[in-house]
Amino acid sequence: MESFGLLLHGFEVALTPSNLLAVFVGVLLGQVIGALPGIGPSLGMALLLPISFGLPPITAIVLLCGIMYGAMYGGTLTSVLINVPGESSGIMTTLEGYKLARQGRAGAALCIAAIGSFIGGTITIFLLIFAALAISNFALNFAPPEYFLLAALGITATASMGEGSPIKALFMAVIGLMIALVGTDPILGTERLTFGQVDLLDGIDFLPIAIGVFGIAEVLVSLERLVDLEPMKTRLRDLWPRWRDWVECRMAIVRGTAIGFGLGLLPGVGPTASTFIAYAAERRFSKHPERFGKGALDAVASVETANNASVVGSLVPMLTLGIPGSGLTAVLLAAFTLQGIRPGPLLMTDQPDLVWGLIASMFIGNLMLLILNLPLAPLFASLLRVPYAYLAPGILLLSIVGAYATNLRLFTVGLAIAFGVIGYVMIKARLPRAPLILGIVLAPILESSLRQSMILSHGSLDIFVTRPLALVLLLTVIASLALPLMSGLWRATRRARAQVGIPTT
Repeated sequence: MESFGLLLHGFEVALTPSNLLAVFVGVLLGQVIGALPGIGPSLGMALLLPISFGLPPITAIVLLCGIMYGAMYGGTLTSVLINVPGESSGIMTTLEGYKLARQGRAGAALCIAAIGSFIGGTITIFLLIFAALAISNFALNFAPPEYFLLAALGITATASMGEGSPIKALFMAVIGLMIALVGTDPILGTERLTFGQVDLLDGIDFLPIAIGVFGIAEVLVSLERLVDLEPMKTRLRDLWPRWRDWVECRMAIVRGTAIGFGLGLLPGVGPTASTFIAYAAERRFSKHPERFGKGALDAVASVETANNASVVGSLVPMLTLGIPGSGLTAVLLAAFTLQGIRPGPLLMTDQPDLVWGLIASMFIGNLMLLILNLPLAPLFASLLRVPYAYLAPGILLLSIVGAYATNLRLFTVGLAIAFGVIGYVMIKARLPRAPLILGIVLAPILESSLRQSMILSHGSLDIFVTRPLALVLLLTVIASLALPLMSGLWRATRRARAQVGIPTT
């Protein structure tokens, strides 16, 4: 009952004219950002972060969250209509959605994705309330050793459960940690890694790095593969799926919700892995698995629901522990920090207006997205006809203006451009970008909690094994590091046995 009363208070906060406008602008901008190829939710949030500087904290946060989940759905349009995933989490939607579009069922795919996202988002917001309250109360027992190991788990889990090579992910996370060390030592006041540059005394801001790595780099890569894409046409009267489609998709939406939220709670998993697992699970449970790969509507329902549910789930560790589990929540954590707010176990008691207003705004934003998407899907689809050659200069200009607005220094613009080039190289070398950003964001927590732990233990590392909770976290960190190694050894063994003709089972 207490939660219900707090949620009602959250609606009072979210329904004020300024916050309601921020939610609407956020989901609308997110929808447009997601619908434009080459601009994902991370880039959209990073670019528009400077705009939120002058806004009250709650208004700024609900605006950015609206962009986040609005862009997640906007990416569905590019996946279904032009066979280009707006984000990596849209790959499985592309696989099935575009084939449905070629069969004249683009409207049904977009509709079921919108409704699945709405249902999954709404259910998981309720789950977020209970999970956040439980984890916040539990996390009140945390001390610096637990926070250090939790932040370390955020990085190692990204490497073990994220996409691509775990070694590359760990390497990029370490680079991120090193970048975060640049500046003045927060305790001793001495210079670190500044090489005598006065501009580096205050450290390197997160924002120009995010703008460069996510924004400028993406534009540079996209310009290399400019092609004229002709989107599939969709009409309003084709949007509503048939009755038998609803019957087939109802359990896919339920499974997508459970998988997305559950995996979203885990640091490092992110929406992309959730969609892949939801797709595999749906194929396993489907009565018609032969349709998969040829245009399965229940697959679209499952992965789009899991996508949205995972984003909501990833907010739980970010809000209650201050640990972002993905690039998206890392940008959101940066927004909290810029507003002078530190997420953690005390956030729900210290900032009730912010937390409950944010949760209530997510209910409102989900409803707005559903209302916007069903009748206006053909209008948003028309955005896909804008050639990327016309969009790229605008995105680059917005990136540079956004970087300059951070602190009104040309040095910051130079940093954004430099990290844009670095991000371009990372994409070409298939180096993951999210661990770099996570390393930068988690570095202050890692450093401060490690140093506090050493002070508490008078320099002894025993503090990480003598506290039961810290020991559990330490074993989890070790397991997350060992998991990819054991998996790699197992695959190598199977390949070797197969080459010499030995059965692998």
